[in-house]
Amino acid sequence: MSQHGAQGHNAGRALAGGRYQLRDLLGQGGMASVHLAYDSVLDRQVAIKTLHTELGREQAFRERFRREAQSVAKLTHTNIVSVFDTGEDDMDGMTTPYIVMEYVEGRPLGSVLDEDVRQQGAMPADKALKITADVLAALEISHEMGLVHRDIKPGNVMMTKRGVVKVMDFGIARAMQSGVTSMTQTGMVVGTPQYLSPEQALGRGVDARSDLYSVGIMLFQLVTGRLPFDADSPLAIAYAHVQEEPPVASSINRSLPPAVDALITRALKKNPNERFPSAESMRGECLRVAQSFHAAPPSIVPGAQAQSGAGVGSAVFPPVDQATPAPTGNVQTPYQPTPNPYGTPAPSPAYGYPQQGGYQAPTPSPYAPQPGPQTPPPYNITPQTSGSGGSGGSGGGRNKPVVIGSVVVSLVAVGGLIAALMMNGGEEDPQAGGGGSASASASATKAEGYRGPDTSKVIDKEECEEPQESYNDPDKVRLPNFKFKYIGSVKECFQAAGWSDIKILNVDENTYGEGSVRDQFPPAGTDVDPEDMPQITLKVSTGNPPS
Repeated sequence: MSQHGAQGHNAGRALAGGRYQLRDLLGQGGMASVHLAYDSVLDRQVAIKTLHTELGREQAFRERFRREAQSVAKLTHTNIVSVFDTGEDDMDGMTTPYIVMEYVEGRPLGSVLDEDVRQQGAMPADKALKITADVLAALEISHEMGLVHRDIKPGNVMMTKRGVVKVMDFGIARAMQSGVTSMTQTGMVVGTPQYLSPEQALGRGVDARSDLYSVGIMLFQLVTGRLPFDADSPLAIAYAHVQEEPPVASSINRSLPPAVDALITRALKKNPNERFPSAESMRGECLRVAQSFHAAPPSIVPGAQAQSGAGVGSAVFPPVDQATPAPTGNVQTPYQPTPNPYGTPAPSPAYGYPQQGGYQAPTPSPYAPQPGPQTPPPYNITPQTSGSGGSGGSGGGRNKPVVIGSVVVSLVAVGGLIAALMMNGGEEDPQAGGGGSASASASATKAEGYRGPDTSKVIDKEECEEPQESYNDPDKVRLPNFKFKYIGSVKECFQAAGWSDIKILNVDENTYGEGSVRDQFPPAGTDVDPEDMPQITLKVSTGNPPS
């Protein structure tokens, strides 16, 4: 049976009590399908993504999926694919979560890149920088709301027929990573291997700067026609992100000016603190660089192998042979390597929908540069094997989907990554408590490579005193996000709210500095009773490198 025959039978069905009528199957993979659909209430076309795996059986996942969709629905920007609705329905006897999205007529950025590669060897630098700036404009908005995309790549960026950039699938990787009880093992990573930031590959906590690394990988690919890191296995690619230095873009495309090299090099720093501090700052640099040189056609060095990113799939469970595209569409979902998020299934009398009003220059990003004259050291990892994470080979397993846990990434096969796991250990801080002490978690000694505290990363006391209300229970609130905050301010936040049951575990980690909260349990967004708070466990950096 063909892929279309296997899943296309959903066409003609309806969701939400008949409101959404599924029509053409635009594309599918091992985890999700996307249909063109008709919204009978608002008389418009929409795109509906349904997850059709065993994930729908898990209440924890469905709840996380719903919350992430609600968060994404608040993102309103010209460069973001809008989310209109979310819910769950019964399909083939299985509870199936779905998301109703804006239908965009156009094609994915990977398809645009393919055409430029065929015609010129790569995308012209000025065009690539403008597209990248628009992607960063979308990320500015999401980062201001505390939403990290986690899966930026050409397959998740649409280009409309009018040339408008649209970023899609915000929050879905986060729902995959955080919402499923069977997946919440230490360091679980969801993303696309070729675009993973080093901290993602290691299973560490990520913030906005992880997205900026992925944007840097994408920009490199646009202006060179190839990926900086590729290998014959997802594990080798992840290793390369952590240990290997990317090639200089102008060594592949000789027409690139030094300013483009410098921009990409900064975005691809292993240490997040050495990258751009925010999407806003990186976007400004893209626009500045685009205006600083006279655009020239790409000049690809002979022998440099061009690669398409259109078909690169996200890191996920099924192998690629279980996630082939439907013959009638080529939708890129976060869970499969098919190339086109929406495609052009059939002639439509109307062009999409009116563009939403964009924002003016957003307010300063919360991801500010860390103070202090010195630049923090890169990840302190010494490889024991060279791995196979080269920058040129394409390899047969290039597009294999994968879920990489930090435990897996740290196997002896890639030796040097073992050190990263040490940050998950640590001793309980005997001085932990709900008091407002400004001291960070106590570290007995300051080892070589120690990084001091960054006391500017504070959490507002109001986030504890007046936390967001639960979506489900009016008597409960959503637990604030303490990650990346200085522990002194977190304790003050607890004290202001009268919360006292806090447990602190020390972890050796020198990227973010002593006193930085690296993880929390229960996780941010968990529904809690403010009158009967559970014990909250925080992992706090000692500032020392992993031993």
